[in-house]
Amino acid sequence: MQKFSITTIFSLSVFFILNFTSCTTGNSTYVASTDKLNNYFKATSQALEKLDETASAFKHGKVSSDSLQTVLTNARLAYKKVEFYVAYYNPEFTGKHLNGAPLLKISKSGNQPTVIPPEGLQVLDELIFAENPSEEKVQIAALSKKVKTQFNFLANALGQIVPTPEELVLATRLQLVRIFTLGVTGFDTPGSANGLNEAMVSLAAMKALMENEPITYKYPKSNEILQLFKGAISQLEGTATFETFDRLAFLKNYIDPLYKAFGALPIKINSENLKNHTAWNPESTSIFASNFLDPYFYTQLKEKEDSKELKQLGEALFYDPLISGDNKMSCATCHNPNLAFTDAQAKSSSNIEGVTVLRNSPTLLNAVYAKRFFYDSRAFTLEQQVEHVIFNPKEFNTAYSEILQKLNASDTYQNQFESVFGKDKINRENLAKALASFVLSLQSFNSEFDQYVRGELDSINEDVQAGFNIFMGKGACATCHFAPTFSGLVPPLYIETETEILGVLKSPTSKIKELDTDEGRWKNGVASESAWIYEKSFKTPTIRNIEKTAPYFHNGNYETLAQVLDFYNQGGGAGMGLEVTNQTLPDTPLDLTAEEINALIAFMNSLTDTSVATRKLNLLQ
Repeated sequence: MQKFSITTIFSLSVFFILNFTSCTTGNSTYVASTDKLNNYFKATSQALEKLDETASAFKHGKVSSDSLQTVLTNARLAYKKVEFYVAYYNPEFTGKHLNGAPLLKISKSGNQPTVIPPEGLQVLDELIFAENPSEEKVQIAALSKKVKTQFNFLANALGQIVPTPEELVLATRLQLVRIFTLGVTGFDTPGSANGLNEAMVSLAAMKALMENEPITYKYPKSNEILQLFKGAISQLEGTATFETFDRLAFLKNYIDPLYKAFGALPIKINSENLKNHTAWNPESTSIFASNFLDPYFYTQLKEKEDSKELKQLGEALFYDPLISGDNKMSCATCHNPNLAFTDAQAKSSSNIEGVTVLRNSPTLLNAVYAKRFFYDSRAFTLEQQVEHVIFNPKEFNTAYSEILQKLNASDTYQNQFESVFGKDKINRENLAKALASFVLSLQSFNSEFDQYVRGELDSINEDVQAGFNIFMGKGACATCHFAPTFSGLVPPLYIETETEILGVLKSPTSKIKELDTDEGRWKNGVASESAWIYEKSFKTPTIRNIEKTAPYFHNGNYETLAQVLDFYNQGGGAGMGLEVTNQTLPDTPLDLTAEEINALIAFMNSLTDTSVATRKLNLLQ
């Protein structure tokens, strides 16, 4: 295998670790207790060596699948002790080689996509705990050897680093997010469903490491932190099964308080470096805080450029039909604030009478929190999304030059642009900034459920509690709709937006089941993504405010949440017996009862917060 220097290994990462923390606290410089970390690395290396040997023996028929499952379980548990550390220092390498999702990806060479098979412990979990793992014994052996080699490669590089306590604190906070969003939901263990046990091991390892760190034990509330760790571990050690585990209590009583307590430790962060590499905001005090994610990470607009005046200009433009070719359509035509910025139609009307656009109109509430835009992910930025609407013959059917000419002819707009940008600043870039500023402002993180998790409400309906636990557990909803955005924005860094293949039907009520013909991301016009793995693949939207945004799915043919949940309950299109290429939704039935479906709906309805849409609009007269 090619050897890399320590500098090169970090250049593989999208992260920022060596620069964004301060190595000092007060007048003293502390050194992390590396002995425990070294022990974690050694134990993981040995467990992966055992996995490699056992997988090879399984390939040759010398051990049973049960024995292989036990060895994999032990290897994963060993890895979970050190995951917070390796994933923090090199998340890209870790996700690609050690424990990424078992989903096909593409590698881009010019404009030609190459399909890349996944690798890592998640893939092995799915293969080894399959109904008949011997069918994939060659692949299992090859992947086991590769994981061992890649882990040792990274471990050798990280062994040259002495982490600061501040870095360990930040890594711990990210791991708390990872445990709750990917661990206890079952996302991380698609075959074994051993996420609860893995979460317990991870928490115990971090507790053992952090309780000896000066930055922790010299902190006045250090005992509170240790008691929270103990409580979380104790709940995981209980008798609850994967389906009955109370994830809401786990979040409210332990994970969120731990997240807040570690955030209160006296550490310094280079926030500018941080903003370049993740949307996560370490200054947030709750995973469900309104500032948990930085919206400016997702747009070309910078926070220092934004202002109340810029947002008001964008708001005026948003509601003004002047920016369409025939002066009849505005952004609000398809994104009505009274309908949570949707239009309540299956497919939005176009500027041509009797003709619709291709798809359903999604909500703009929290739309900024994504790395790709439109159902087919054809736009890479919020500003680029605006361009698609402007040039689309069925929508605004115009061009920037025509819009700018109209704006320059308006004294009102001339004054507004000048007050924000200065003289002669009515241009394409500033128009996009204004619209982005307004859409960015449409944030919705103050629902009844958010307030309850944050401790601002003392109680919440029992159906909502039950629904959340089903959503995060048995229903497997949270393995695609990740908390806290409840969209395809992937934790814990929130820098990638997933698309999924569900096998959506033309009509949920038709006796003859047919797949919708929309090809989705496969035909989004991005040449480098024209790969079969994206056939009928669509962006995973947020379920926040979902009670206000019917009808559902990209085709708008599902009129009620009951129809949507029935579709998922049957395992999507493939679960109904249809031929669906590369369906990423498991095709096995969820076996949700009518009572459980009602509870899920109650939870989703508790995520409604349209307060930003009801404020007085700053419209041009």
